[in-house]
Amino acid sequence: MSDTTHDGALATSKPPSPDAGLSAAELAAKYGLSVSGARPGLGEYVRQLWGRRHFIVAFSRAKLMAQYSQAKLGQIWQVATPLLNAFVYYLIFGLILNAGKDMPKDVYIPFLVMGIFVFTFTQSSVMAGVRAISGNLGLVRALHFPRASLPISFSLQQLQQLLYSMIVVFAVAVAFGNYPQLSWLLVIPALFLQFVFNTGLAMVMARAGAKTPDLAQLMPFVMRTWMYASGVMFSISVYLKDKPAWIADVLQWNPAAIYMDLIRFALIDGYDSSYLPPHVWAFAVGWAVLIGLGGFVYFWKAEERYGRG
Repeated sequence: MSDTTHDGALATSKPPSPDAGLSAAELAAKYGLSVSGARPGLGEYVRQLWGRRHFIVAFSRAKLMAQYSQAKLGQIWQVATPLLNAFVYYLIFGLILNAGKDMPKDVYIPFLVMGIFVFTFTQSSVMAGVRAISGNLGLVRALHFPRASLPISFSLQQLQQLLYSMIVVFAVAVAFGNYPQLSWLLVIPALFLQFVFNTGLAMVMARAGAKTPDLAQLMPFVMRTWMYASGVMFSISVYLKDKPAWIADVLQWNPAAIYMDLIRFALIDGYDSSYLPPHVWAFAVGWAVLIGLGGFVYFWKAEERYGRG
């Protein structure tokens, strides 16, 4: 287009832009643009996680190896720490408070050791989950990857640590007259369900910890309360037999107690089904599905907000 100026010269003007009048959303749709760091669909998110599976495994192994790298005894502390805890709890609860009343000593000692090791698995997964995002902000802000890789990797780290510790658990079981049999195979599905539950819970805590870093200071008190309410040091069905039945039911149906009892039932000959709540496997699967899948979706919904400050 052209116009004549006052001195007779021709002046040209640009034609109107084809994008004139379009909103930012319309421009993005026109040119196929997307928001940087936007949350992908759930199916695509799962595919991205599967594509990062090698990173998740390698990261968990590296964290496990580095955990006690500054200690002279190194990885021995993976086993020594829960064993020392079991020894202290046996002195206090087993000998002084008689928390193992009506339970033979050859049943109570493996009962206590297994409770400590199995609950520590959940406790460590939760505590690692709280710091999964807030403690790795440099990585989160520097690289683009599905953020769920972090809590999953930390839960996998705790599973690997527990598997090393299970050697001691099996040794304690044998030392007190519990020899390998087919029931020991029940440990595999029980630990798998607990791992799924722990991972979902770690994701819930990772999202909460990303928004409220001070949660990491509160969680040790929450976990200690949960431990005392889960029958780590005493049998809920035995110790609360004189209390209203609903109290024992609530405590026995909490997930930490269920997964501990399944391991004890599998490995201890004298710990039979009378100690277990009804439908225990149904509850174990239900908790794993509810918290595992629910925690994953809950974490995914805030994907684009992690590391934004």
